[in-house]
Amino acid sequence: MFDYHVHSDFSADCDTPMEETIEQAIANGLEEICFTEHIDLDYPDPTIQFELDQIGYDQKIKQMQSKYAGSIRIKKGVEIGVQPHQLDDYHRIITEDSFDFVICSMHTTAKKDLHSGHFFEGKTVEEAFRQYYAELLYCVQHFQDYQVLGHLDLVKRYVKRESKDACHDLIAEIFKEIIPLGKGIELNTSGYRYGLDGGLPSVDILKLYRDLGGEIITFGSDSHIASTIGYQLNESLDLLSSLGFTQIATFKNQQVEMHSIKKLTGTK
Repeated sequence: MFDYHVHSDFSADCDTPMEETIEQAIANGLEEICFTEHIDLDYPDPTIQFELDQIGYDQKIKQMQSKYAGSIRIKKGVEIGVQPHQLDDYHRIITEDSFDFVICSMHTTAKKDLHSGHFFEGKTVEEAFRQYYAELLYCVQHFQDYQVLGHLDLVKRYVKRESKDACHDLIAEIFKEIIPLGKGIELNTSGYRYGLDGGLPSVDILKLYRDLGGEIITFGSDSHIASTIGYQLNESLDLLSSLGFTQIATFKNQQVEMHSIKKLTGTK
């Protein structure tokens, strides 16, 4: 079993040491985890700096891989928070470093962070959603240094009601860009922990991705504390199987490796 969205105290919004999460992952029976520490360049909230000590991170990952060899596989990943004006900088970071896995997420839109609510001011929910997906579409049209899109519909986490416009037209355009390039999406279970009725993205978006030929999908708990590692993994695999997905993806040196969901869950 695999968890491919995990944070440690190398991320600015996390205080959990790697060892603590790794030990819990082993106790939970996970075979492989990928740390995906944050880099959010030019993040609009001055109270937090989503920068990454890339040298220290690389050294720590190698130490953990050596220490826990034979107990669990540990991969080195990163979660980048894309913005249209930062794509060249992210290209440089990704190509100059060595990562097994890169998540492309969008935590800001129009240079405003989603978390504080500033982005939603002066807009209807529908206008905010469409602007969010339009900006993400621009990013995937002009940037390819990643393997999956993270928590694709994250924007809904920060509003109190659903948009009447599901934005499936824009989301379909995103999928039409990424699927032919061999890019995928993740099923991120943090939505359950934040009071949503499911993971990110929602079932309708997962179905749309599958209907358009999408096959590459990773599981991620978006864990920032050890107790949530692998959160809702079995339920997520059952859901993906029910939607017609037959495999789940992991990565090594940014190359995809596919694993049968039936074999992982022991179903026929």
